[in-house]
Amino acid sequence: MPLSPKVYTWLCGFFAALGSVTFGYDLGIIATVESSSNFLEITGNPSETQQGLITGCLLLGAFASNIYVGSLADHFGRRMTILFGCVVFLIGGAIQTSAQNIGYMYGGRFLAGMGIGMLAMLAPLYQAEIAHPSIRGRLTTLQQFMLGIGALIASFIGYGCYHGLTGQAQWRVPLGIQLLPAVPLAFFILLLPESPRYLAMKGREYEALLVLGRLHAHGDITDPFVVNEHREILEQVRLEREETRNAWSQLFFIKSNLRRLILGVAIQFSIQMTGVSVIQYYAPKIFASIGIDTSTTLGLQSGSSVIALIGEALCIWYIDRFGRRNVFVWGNAISGLTFVVGTIIIALFPAGSNNANASRAFVAMTWLFNLVFSACCGPLSWAIPVEMFNSATRAKATAITSSAAWISNFMIAQVSPPAFETVGWRFYLTFAICGFTNALFFWAFLPETKGIPLEELDSYFEQVPIFVPGSKIQIVDASAREEDLRQGKPQLGGDFTDKMDSEKEEIEQVP
Repeated sequence: MPLSPKVYTWLCGFFAALGSVTFGYDLGIIATVESSSNFLEITGNPSETQQGLITGCLLLGAFASNIYVGSLADHFGRRMTILFGCVVFLIGGAIQTSAQNIGYMYGGRFLAGMGIGMLAMLAPLYQAEIAHPSIRGRLTTLQQFMLGIGALIASFIGYGCYHGLTGQAQWRVPLGIQLLPAVPLAFFILLLPESPRYLAMKGREYEALLVLGRLHAHGDITDPFVVNEHREILEQVRLEREETRNAWSQLFFIKSNLRRLILGVAIQFSIQMTGVSVIQYYAPKIFASIGIDTSTTLGLQSGSSVIALIGEALCIWYIDRFGRRNVFVWGNAISGLTFVVGTIIIALFPAGSNNANASRAFVAMTWLFNLVFSACCGPLSWAIPVEMFNSATRAKATAITSSAAWISNFMIAQVSPPAFETVGWRFYLTFAICGFTNALFFWAFLPETKGIPLEELDSYFEQVPIFVPGSKIQIVDASAREEDLRQGKPQLGGDFTDKMDSEKEEIEQVP
């Protein structure tokens, strides 16, 4: 029995997200690596600032990759650029694993970060461009789910290697394991269909139709949904070409695009201001401040990773039911509340107070934060930006919004160690406050994008006022919108028959 089109499309998106396993694993394993005495010895007993830079070089590499990855994706296609990202990551991971001094670690982390930055940006971009409107949220939030799987694997492997291995194996083995998920992705990515929207942008209109048939109708290119979705895509591409041939100009000089770009950057920057990276990178330091040792902390992180994965699975389940806006707003507010409670606990019962109940309560707050963040904020920070832009600007815009994620992440990685030393528990007040200010900002300015076909988002953002509450704009149910397409009611349309017939003849002549 053949798979249903939505299941097939979902599996394509799931496989494309394998790169995010490497992302989550690399972020999660560094705390274990930097806890190894042999690693510290080989890297010259680095200072707090140098350890922060080892962590941060991954993020700087990811930031650097986003300078060019959007242009690569538009020139060579989504699949080829994902393949290139895999190769860059494998080189960087191999350098880390074989590191002989701190310079190797800096270089290897930077290269691995470049690969991760490319994969983290391209996976949700590709997923958004192949998805049905009604499952787009479930597909694009796979990014965070796979990241959670990577973090979960890292927590158990890190715990096992810390206790079960000694010497160089204690940190080289966990660093080497990070290479494994990228290998099958590199080998098989070209077996997946190319983005139909990319093909349409390149004038390969009949190929785009074939891919849509493969994705959404068991290969039937006469299916009404496929025909009308294809017509919308081609018309949107035509309109974009008429408006301007320069995607960068579209981004910065068309008011609704600039608005979306600012929102996307704000979303990614706000994620770091929830405090998620502080907990992820510096859990041993944080838990030590309330009297919990490193060994216990690494075990607790495994439990936290399980909780995060549950939250990410919940997000995949409900995101296309409840939408994006309200979930993101409430997630930020509750995250801020957990930091308020956690900050009070750590201020009243610091290390040395020997209050076991306070330690348990603090751990419970970090786990609750992780559940809420993983169910609301983290997945949507990747899903929302990729579905706000049109085909001409999506790759470049997503590269910019992803850059905001990496540079803000690097800032937190560098600022946190000296902040722990100078202001102690008061540093956590930053994240307690920012959770609530994030919620207020996105309540005011973030429109709902659930279920709107990508080709109709331009007109939608032109209608929605900047201050969103009280807006009279109604969101059409995604399933109903798909039914419109099946019944031959596209919002956009055009006649591209002659050009496609010519392209079909060229394809059929290829042996």
